[in-house]
Amino acid sequence: MKQLIQNLKTGETLLETVPTPQVRQGQVLIQTRRSLVSLGTERMLVGFGKASLLAKVRQQPDRVKQVLEKIQSDGLQPTLEAVARKLDQPIPLGYCNAGIVIALGEGVTDLRIGDRVVSNGPHAEVVCVPRNLVAPVPDSASDDEAVFTVVGAIGLQGIRLLNPTLNETIVVIGLGLIGLLTAQLLRLNGCRVIGVDIDETKCQLAEQQGSIALNSSAGIDPVKAVLAFTNGLGADGVLITASSRTDVLMSQAARMSRQRGRIVLIGDVGLNLNRAEFYEKELTFQVSCSYGPGRYDTVYEQQGHDYPLAYVRWTENRNFQTILHFLETKQLLVDPLITDRVPLLDYARIYSDLKSTHRIASLLTYSEEVNLKPLIQVKSSRYERSGCVIGVIGAGNFTSSVLLPALKSAGGNLKTIASTGGLSATLLAKKYDIAQSTTDYRQILTDSDIDLCVITTRHDSHARLTVEALRAGKHVFVEKPLAIYDHELPQIMAAQQASDRMIMVGFNRRFSPFTQKMKALLGQPDMPMNVVITVNAGSVPPNSWVHDRAVGGGRFLGEAGHFVDLITFLTGSLVHRVCMNAMGQFPTETSDSASLLLRYENGSTGVINYFSNGSKTYSKERIEVYSQERTMVLDNFRRLTIYGFSRFSGMSGRQNKGHAQQMTQLIDQLRTGGSALIPFTEIMNTTQTTLAALQSLRENRWVDVAGIGMGQLDSLP
Repeated sequence: MKQLIQNLKTGETLLETVPTPQVRQGQVLIQTRRSLVSLGTERMLVGFGKASLLAKVRQQPDRVKQVLEKIQSDGLQPTLEAVARKLDQPIPLGYCNAGIVIALGEGVTDLRIGDRVVSNGPHAEVVCVPRNLVAPVPDSASDDEAVFTVVGAIGLQGIRLLNPTLNETIVVIGLGLIGLLTAQLLRLNGCRVIGVDIDETKCQLAEQQGSIALNSSAGIDPVKAVLAFTNGLGADGVLITASSRTDVLMSQAARMSRQRGRIVLIGDVGLNLNRAEFYEKELTFQVSCSYGPGRYDTVYEQQGHDYPLAYVRWTENRNFQTILHFLETKQLLVDPLITDRVPLLDYARIYSDLKSTHRIASLLTYSEEVNLKPLIQVKSSRYERSGCVIGVIGAGNFTSSVLLPALKSAGGNLKTIASTGGLSATLLAKKYDIAQSTTDYRQILTDSDIDLCVITTRHDSHARLTVEALRAGKHVFVEKPLAIYDHELPQIMAAQQASDRMIMVGFNRRFSPFTQKMKALLGQPDMPMNVVITVNAGSVPPNSWVHDRAVGGGRFLGEAGHFVDLITFLTGSLVHRVCMNAMGQFPTETSDSASLLLRYENGSTGVINYFSNGSKTYSKERIEVYSQERTMVLDNFRRLTIYGFSRFSGMSGRQNKGHAQQMTQLIDQLRTGGSALIPFTEIMNTTQTTLAALQSLRENRWVDVAGIGMGQLDSLP
């Protein structure tokens, strides 16, 4: 199928061939019939992509501080590479979609195949969208009308926040598509509407809809005009739907408002407010968030839990339904706003002319014939059946920035890469010369050519996919954590023993040249030692999936395995007992500032301090080893300092956490049939240790590691 994307690095707008997405639980698979080009949003994205690097920096000054902090902690070259990777990630365009349901995910019971629906899906021939972001289209509303639903809901949400009453005077600043729709909705609400814009065509459209229109580019002072229209009282409310980098529009909104007036921002304008203008009138100001309550809430959008109507009357989905009702009853008229209808294949007719002032709403039309394939051959790639053949499940940032470069540098023979949406897998397949991309990971499991299955998905699927891959006869490399619940361990053990295939977890720190040097210098593996690791992890937004116990397992569970495995490697022993303590009066299993105490079978001890509340300018990882009156300090895998060792004082170099070395040794091992790089007993012990740590936190005691999850072995089928 075809999908429209924007390359933020080159500025190109491209129509990409990608595999058809697979319907998932709680989601709806839709064949697109119309999509609406949001000229304001998409003009901004295309303009950003075409801008020079300096211009991009000027447009995002907040990111400059983040870059400087990363340079200080990680070094210049890794930071430049990270910035380049970020800009080299094309993004899908579009969020106003109308089409027909072609498949329903588990749990979706109120729609049927063949229903006409709207959603916030992108410009693509087939889209997969969560149920709460989909609304059925009434029979009397055409596809051309229905496709305005989502953008109309953006204006409607701003109106709901403004809370206008009958006969109030409301000013709409910015008469683009959202502004014109907002003006119509305000009139339906019984308001007197004044529209302000710099384009005469848009002003004329607003007047045809029944609003008073002020063309500020024709010498009209909008503040004086509004005051004159309201007999000096000022507007009851102002909705700003314009886009401008200056603070002028906010100042105008304040000065044209009445005493205790309301201002709501839907668009994107400068926000250096003049306190006096707001203070003297006791004005209220609020920013409207997209389509309404539920937006960006994972529980509402992705998990499908609706808000109770009695407590949240207007969610984003119920706003969709409201717009559809007005379209059905012809109270909201959108046909006069349609500038042109363009077939998807001719998208360049629109995107080469986004700056045109005559455009209001451009529609993309779609063919009824769509090639529904879950796997596509990437033409620019080649594949040879030799050596270790690899299939990758997961195409996220870690896969792109770390894993695939390491696999390619190690000489990996990559055949297929899978992602749920298909776009990210296809783009990575092109970049790294991978033969195929797919949205169905089972294509990898059933491919007899593939020897190694690499799993880099979200944490909750690691154990399940590992078991499936082992049962399919594949060797497995899975990113940490191997499992996020105790009951998953017996299933993994049984599958590994039955298949006699290898499991490797992404515990890469032991493969770093710095770590290897430390191990060589320590010698005498049976000699007890003390290892202290401090991880300055930094904060992650609280709504991130990694904090969800059922999806990410929590940051500690997701990352601590790296450091448990590192201490296990250095000490040459297995963890016997563990005790965990987390910050806060009521710590939970997803607390991300915690300390872990480890007692090893050979008498060694380990301390892992994993903190999220430190300075970003401080090193991220610091390893200290104390043994036989000798000390080693490894700073951020860039500098190793040695104390008490003769003829060696340390080493330094570019940051190296061992990713490339692990991949090289893994592929060599599979080709030659050598022994496991990390013994399965150590992998299981490390996984048990992180799970035992959570039990220790819950029960506030030391916990023995050996029995974690193993009590359920008897219940296996």
